Amino acid sequence: MHVVGMVLHPARDSAEAVTAVLGWAQRNGAQVLGIDAEISRLNCAAIGVSATELGQRSDLLVSLGGDGTMLRALRLADRQSAPVLGVNLGKLGFLAEVDVPELAGALTAIDDQQFTIEPRLAVDAVLGGQVVTAFNDVALVRFPGHATAAVGVRAAGHPFVSYAADAVVVATPTGSTAYSFSAGGPIVSPAVEALLVTPAAPHSAYNRGLVLSIDDSLALDVLPPSGRLAVEVDGQVAAHMEPGDSVELRPRPGAAHVVRLGRTTFYERARRKLRLTDSAEVPAGWARHED
Repeated sequence: MHVVGMVLHPARDSAEAVTAVLGWAQRNGAQVLGIDAEISRLNCAAIGVSATELGQRSDLLVSLGGDGTMLRALRLADRQSAPVLGVNLGKLGFLAEVDVPELAGALTAIDDQQFTIEPRLAVDAVLGGQVVTAFNDVALVRFPGHATAAVGVRAAGHPFVSYAADAVVVATPTGSTAYSFSAGGPIVSPAVEALLVTPAAPHSAYNRGLVLSIDDSLALDVLPPSGRLAVEVDGQVAAHMEPGDSVELRPRPGAAHVVRLGRTTFYERARRKLRLTDSAEVPAGWARHED
């Protein structure tokens, strides 16, 4: 591993983590890159490059922050060869693999090829001539004070169902624990290649979600009763839609890759992040009855 690229959280103190990366690189003859605007606030030996160069030149991208920073790193790694190592700063990051004290050891393990990579599916939203990419979700969201979002779902080329809701969320498995989960959608392993359609606060008689194979086409139509909608891509407003507009959602498997060191499973991380151990009270003397 010759070049390590760092992606920094915009606000959290990353000095300790940056020092760990630079120290490891110095001991192992590696070069460290960072985005100019991000490393300018640190007095460090990393080489400043553009965001595009960071993704292109790095052998490994190290995300220093939380899940938002990790999603940004995945977008930088999109269509590039470098996998992404998530390093948690402060809070428990769902996508993170290690904490700061483990960072140097993790870099050594990666350099020694003692790791696996987990492919992550992206979804491209096609809005006219514009294409925007999400690793978590694309959501059609009503404006406060405007009419409810009335959205028709076309699956495999045919109308399937229409929703009246505050929002309609199309999530990847990675995003199944984010907005989609809050809206009542299922938890889905990132090993599954599918898209999830979940209505948020539905007002229609049919209020169930939908899971589609990546081989099935998917499009959302804004229906005439709908108000104006915002298109949120990984939580950021990317466009607006009016009644009569449509968006096509194209899944793209293996768009980026996440480093896994085998220390925790997806289900262990989900259980901790979502506090599922507290979701039910089990009597102390409970035991399974055997026939």
